[in-house]
Amino acid sequence: MPRLSEKQFAQLEAELAKGPAAHGWEDQRCTLGRVRTVIGRRFYLTYTIQGVRKLLVRNGWSCQVPARRATERDDEAVAGWVKEVWPCAEDSRRPVEPGLSSRTKPDSP
Repeated sequence: MPRLSEKQFAQLEAELAKGPAAHGWEDQRCTLGRVRTVIGRRFYLTYTIQGVRKLLVRNGWSCQVPARRATERDDEAVAGWVKEVWPCAEDSRRPVEPGLSSRTKPDSP
């Protein structure tokens, strides 16, 4: 598995400090997938998502989740979606029926 050197990791931290907008993303989320993309663009190395997580944790970073909801959130729209759209989505799932124990031998127990 390719590894970033300490010098390269310091360069990665400098890139991440510029923020997501500097790398072409409109919002301010810094996801593992985006860090992976920055590593690929900057160092021409390929990491898996789990590899990126391990790299960051090994270097003292932690995964964080926003402590508050987005200011753009529309609680009425969310409530309407839960009431009107979600039940339709649930109903459209394939019904649960007893399956066959073997597709090649329908009479097997």
